[in-house]
Amino acid sequence: MINKNKSKKIFSLYVLIIVGFLIFLTVMLINVLKPRHLPSQFVQESSRAGRGNIISADGFHLATTKKLYKAVVNTRYLDPDKKELFVELFSIYSGIDTKTIRKKLSKRRGVVVLSYSIPQIQAHYLKTLSRELRNFKVFMELKNKKTGLYSIHGLSILESGESRIYPYGNLLTPIIGYPHKIEEDGYTFIEGVKGLEKRFDGALRARQNGKSRGKRDVNSYIILNKDSFTKSEIDGLNVKLTIPVAFEIKIEKILDRAKEDLDAKEIMCAVMDSKTGDVYAMASSNRYFPKDIKRSDYSSLNSGMIEYSFEPGSVIKPITFSLLLERGLVNPYDLVNGHNGRFKIGRKIITDEHKFDWLSAENVIVYSSNVGIAQLAQKLSGYDFYQGLLSFGFSKPSTPDLIYEKVGSLPSPKRLQNEIYKATSSYGYGMHTNLMQLMRAYSAFNNNGRMVYPKLISSYIDEVGKEDKSAYKEQVQVIKSATAQRMKKILIKTVNKGTGKKAITEGLIVGGKTGTAHIVEKGVYVSKYNTAFMGFANDTNNNYTIGVIVVQPKKSHFASQTAVPVFKKIVDVMIEDSYLKPNVIKQTSSTY
Repeated sequence: MINKNKSKKIFSLYVLIIVGFLIFLTVMLINVLKPRHLPSQFVQESSRAGRGNIISADGFHLATTKKLYKAVVNTRYLDPDKKELFVELFSIYSGIDTKTIRKKLSKRRGVVVLSYSIPQIQAHYLKTLSRELRNFKVFMELKNKKTGLYSIHGLSILESGESRIYPYGNLLTPIIGYPHKIEEDGYTFIEGVKGLEKRFDGALRARQNGKSRGKRDVNSYIILNKDSFTKSEIDGLNVKLTIPVAFEIKIEKILDRAKEDLDAKEIMCAVMDSKTGDVYAMASSNRYFPKDIKRSDYSSLNSGMIEYSFEPGSVIKPITFSLLLERGLVNPYDLVNGHNGRFKIGRKIITDEHKFDWLSAENVIVYSSNVGIAQLAQKLSGYDFYQGLLSFGFSKPSTPDLIYEKVGSLPSPKRLQNEIYKATSSYGYGMHTNLMQLMRAYSAFNNNGRMVYPKLISSYIDEVGKEDKSAYKEQVQVIKSATAQRMKKILIKTVNKGTGKKAITEGLIVGGKTGTAHIVEKGVYVSKYNTAFMGFANDTNNNYTIGVIVVQPKKSHFASQTAVPVFKKIVDVMIEDSYLKPNVIKQTSSTY
């Protein structure tokens, strides 16, 4: 009986041991098979590449990108006893006052964004602070209720976007243009809308974002070694211009003063190397601040040099005359009847500001006779006139470096066959053009008959400083060299003896042509005018094409009193800055 009871006890103990072992195995199996929330041994970091800069010819950054960061803190992990220490330190490193920080921390418990616009240098310091705050145990370890694991979430500094900066304010606007912001996956980046920012948006855009992956250390920072992976960020290309800041500033000041003096709506000008097409100045009196565009700036957002299309008036006369010379239809010394300043063609009466009896064909240009050029133009067929204007680049884009150009219009060959349209078009009515088209056309007179394309971009510079020069477009031989030389002499005579006398500069070769044109409003010519002076200024080594357009001056409607003086002041600055060197022999006095 005793042995039987003993056997039962041993059996029961054996069963208990087996059951306990099975329970142990079951628990172990469950722990092995169920998913566990272990921290990864690897960590991954990413960084955003930035937009490229727009740089002047003399190396100044006209448009640049500033990276912005946001500072995020989880208040649940912030030790209440060390909260004030955190506030004081964050204020010192970020530049944000303590009151603002305390207010943001008190608004909610959990994730709080302290700032969305921390500059890059401060972000670097705040990342260092974040590591130090961990060492000082400002943030506590908390247990995750779901996983049962302890973790710390302290101060995080994250890239939030980029901001476009224009260090020189409204300089070179509207040519530079402006951007707008686009949100993508919580990141703000910049996209060009107008001007160079839009035209070269593809080149300026960031090309490759950075990425790093590798094993983490105890503080969850990546360990950079042979086993880690790093892909460097590649910023967008820097676009370097042909325009120097120092010269552009002086030209813009001239236009600002002239606009006020003449009470004009706008004044525009351009300075270009006649041999290469390199643009040294492209200025308007109507500018804006790209970072602070107001409603009153809306009319200035368009680049008038290519987007303001107008009837050019008498600055077209040299183009018409060169077409006649090119085809052997006129001799500069032919006599033309001035009809005492009043001549009727069909039902239209053409008049001159100054009355002439007889004058030579070249003096039709020198003294700007509408009556004279209207008669000479009748020698051109409508087709030849149209093709001639077309070959000079009218109604075509003037430059590949700008966008949204209004190319203007020309009368059709059939319309130009009509003697009235032929006459009015010969002195710049019935057609529309812009400043840069005129610049391109006039370059032929100062470049042996070859037209150049205005060029604003010098080169593209990559992230390692390698410079890739921008190619020049092929020049167009629009008229023979002999024709261009003859026209050049006529334009020089126009300055020395005709309507452009106020442009005379001792020691330089200066030529050009004035132009004044009525403005059309609601289909009717009104008593408002645009004035222009298109020409050139040369010394022994340099040749420049220079153009000035004055839009609706109220003080005077004569180009000789509006556009020409502005041209002269530009030439004076070019001498001052050594772009031009007058060939003047200084006389020294002797004492006997």
